[in-house]
Amino acid sequence: MLWKSLEFTIEKGQKVKVIEIPVLEDDSTYHFMLRVRLQTFLAQIVSDDNPKQVYSFREYLQKVLKWPDYCNVVKSDILKNNA
Repeated sequence: MLWKSLEFTIEKGQKVKVIEIPVLEDDSTYHFMLRVRLQTFLAQIVSDDNPKQVYSFREYLQKVLKWPDYCNVVKSDILKNNA
């Protein structure tokens, strides 16, 4: 499983980093669901009055997804072409 991180600055000038964002192929059945969850998660962070510096998207997914869906999202597959 490949993981990304995202770093951005909110309006107050504070840097926020979101780590452990799973990378899925475009044809994955969970691709759209994760994109919507990530947008919702980022909206919560931006609207927070006093955000933390580092957030884990993987921990957020554990809280909001059903366990079988979470396991299917984070399962470790063999990478194509050793990428």
